[in-house]
Parts: sequence; structure tokens; C-alpha cells
Amino acid sequence: MMLKTRVETGLISLTILTCIVVFVYWFLHNPTKDLSISLPGMDNRPAIADGASENIKIGASFMSYTSHASGLKGSWTRFRGVDFDNINKERIPLINSWGAGPDILWEVELGEGHAAPVIQNGKAYVLDYVEARNTDALRCFSLETGEELWSRWYLVKVKRNHGMSRTVPAITDKYLVTMGPRCHVMCVNPETGDLLWGKDLVKDYGTEIPFWYTGQCPIIVDDVAILAPGGSSLLIGVDCATGDVLWETPNPDKWQMSHSSIMPMTFEGKKMYVYFAVGGIVGISAEGADVGKILWKTNAFAPNVIAPSPVMLGNGKFYATAGYGAGAALFQLKKTGDTYSVQHLQTYKPSEGIASEQQTPILYKGRMFSIAPKDAGGIRNEFLCVDPNNPKNILWTSGKTDRFGLGPYIMADNKFFILNDDGTLTIAKVNLNSFEFLDKAKIIDGQDAWGPFALADGYLLMRDSKKMVCINIRAKN
Repeated sequence: MMLKTRVETGLISLTILTCIVVFVYWFLHNPTKDLSISLPGMDNRPAIADGASENIKIGASFMSYTSHASGLKGSWTRFRGVDFDNINKERIPLINSWGAGPDILWEVELGEGHAAPVIQNGKAYVLDYVEARNTDALRCFSLETGEELWSRWYLVKVKRNHGMSRTVPAITDKYLVTMGPRCHVMCVNPETGDLLWGKDLVKDYGTEIPFWYTGQCPIIVDDVAILAPGGSSLLIGVDCATGDVLWETPNPDKWQMSHSSIMPMTFEGKKMYVYFAVGGIVGISAEGADVGKILWKTNAFAPNVIAPSPVMLGNGKFYATAGYGAGAALFQLKKTGDTYSVQHLQTYKPSEGIASEQQTPILYKGRMFSIAPKDAGGIRNEFLCVDPNNPKNILWTSGKTDRFGLGPYIMADNKFFILNDDGTLTIAKVNLNSFEFLDKAKIIDGQDAWGPFALADGYLLMRDSKKMVCINIRAKN
């Protein structure tokens, strides 16, 4: 009996000691010590060196399919349109309602992605990715009929990563510049499709391909293509006629390319380019003997993932926003003599006014409009209007019954056209005092309808992840 008692006592003591050891190990052990921080987009992120040894022959292949003459003269020449504000200013009356249904003129299948078109002289141009043949393909369509007129492409391997294509070309009457998913830049004649030049930013500048591939949209100013490689040069200016690099901006802080696009700004008579890089925001001279020089910079607001472009509010004030909890920040430029400085006025949480994951807010008549992100609390996914000088002052929202997603919105003919992720397009009257809903209709039975709009001559181009459609939104009378 005594032996049994001792055995039981020993087992109990051993059990207690084991429990103490396990508890101490659990309490002191750090299960995350070998884990790295997971950033949005790191899933299936292409390796920086992926394809670095490839000899990509940019623009190597071309095919002309048919010709088409058009009398249309409207244009949507780059990301956010002619004036960089996402407002179409053509004096063409547009519909107030869908009536018997949307007037869809044509549709075309695209490779999976979110790349959006530009429009010039009755033609639409989009940099597609054709997965079946592993090519970036610049495709030209008739705006009126949807016929494909020509295509210029080149072989480049891209793995699917929440889509593949993401950029908007830039176009003038003489030049069209594109940037592909892996930072290949191509310039062609928009009328004939003739190749003028190509550049590989990864090879030439050590560009780090962003999460989910390139989202930056090139711009053309006075026949110079303005690009932000990151790597060894923060910004560059390239002669569209020759492909010669006219100027380069040094990158001492090693800031990297983001999904955001370069925006022009004029402050006290000085033209500059403003770029929201991974690392911070910078202002670079756009003219004169110091073109390409860094005028000012700040890292006071530096999220890891940036898609929207900065919004210029006037008088040296600008607004920057990003998704994934980053919120937004308000800045003010100052000038003392020949020296510029930037003051960080305030940072805002996603629920404190306007923040955005993908789309860039619209500024109009002293008001700023956007869709609140999903982490904005009670106002999540609502279309809203704020005072840009005090974004916490939310003037109105679309309410809980009219919520949207990550899709685009545009202003035209005193109306908003707002696209939901599922392809539902809402029309609302521009009203500074309230959200004035007019009508909505399902346009595409697809998903991830995130690519920006293009609108010219009353023809609206929109897409989901795999299809682009053209809608006639001219008023019937």
C-alpha cells in the first residue's frame, strides 16, 4: 500500500514538474522569431531578378489587321485624362438614366488584369497582357466599332498575381508611350504603330518591380516621356523622338517605384513633378536649367504600398493617401528665397475623411470626392465628399445603401459615373451638398472591375478583370 502511495505521489510530482516546464517554455518561447513581416502583395511577388538575364526585344512583333477612318476628335490622353484631374470637360450632354438599358456598342476579351485605355482621334489603345503567348501587347481598336486595327507586342514572361497588366499609356498626336508589368517602356507612332524605341528599367536603372507588378502610368510633357524608375535614378526625362535620356534625378535615399503615377504641380510660378515613391514624396524641377533637380522631399508619410497619386489642392498644398490602414496626409509647400520646404500638416486615419487603396480622389470646386476604403469603419465603401483643407469635415456620403468597392469613378457633364467591383455602373448628379443618386445598371457580369475609365466623344470605356466594353452614354436627344 505504501509503495503504491509513493508511486502515485511520484507520478503526480512528475506531472506537475512537466506542466511547469511546458508552461515556462510556452511563456518564454517566441513563435514568430523566424517569421518575416508579410506585406500586401508579397504573395507570389515576382523575384527582382526574375528574367534579369532575358534579352527582351521590346516591340519586336507587329501585325496590322485593318484600317479605319474616323471623324471623332475627342481625347483621353493619359491616366486621369488631359488635365490630370479625372474630369471630362467635353460639352457633350450625357445620359441621366439607363432607360431601357445600357447602350453597349462593343466588347473585347482582354488578358487578366486592370490596364486601362487611352483615346485619341477615334481610336482606343490599351497595353494588354496575352497570357497564351506570354506577351505584352499594345492593341489599337476603333472606338466606334471595336475592330482591332493593329497590335505590337514582345515576349516577356509574367506570372499571374492578382492580374497581370495595370497601367495606362500616354498619347499625343505623334507619340504613344507604355509601361509593361515588368517595367518595359515602349514608344510607338500612334497612327501607324511603328516602333520608335524601348527601355528596360530593371536592366538600365536597377528598378525593383513593385508588388503586383508595375502600376505607374507614364506621362508625356512637351514630347518628353517622364518616368520614375527608382533604383539608380528616381525620375528621368526621355526624348520621345529618339529615346535619348535628357535628364536624370539622383536617388540618394534609394526610394523605389510605387504604383502611384507622377503628377505635375506649379507653385509660385515654378513647374515641378510630384511623385509618391516607396520611401516618401518628392518634388522635382520640371523646367529650366535645373530640370530634374530635387526641390523638396519628405518621408513623413511613407506607406509600403501606394497606388493613388497625390492630389494638388492649389497654393502649394497637396494630399496623399494610401490603403491597408495607412490613411492619408496633408502637406504644405513653402518657399524662402530659392529654397523649398514641405510642412507635414496632419495625418488622417482611414475613418477620418478620405483615404483610398487604388483610385485617386477627384478635386472639384473646393471639394474632394472618393470612395472610403473597407477599413474606414462605419463609412466603409461609401462615396463621400469632404473639405480638402479639413478632410475630417465629411460633408456628405452616399449612405449605407449605396456602397462601392475598389473600382473607378469619373466626372463628366456634371455627373459622377461610379463603378462597383461587380461591374455595376452608378450615375449620380454632381452636388456639393448631398449625394444625388440618378440610376444604376449592371454592365459586365464579371469581377474585379478596377481599371480606370476612359471617356471621349460620349463613349465610355470600362473593364473588369478580363473584358473591356464601350458604352454610348450620349444623351438621346
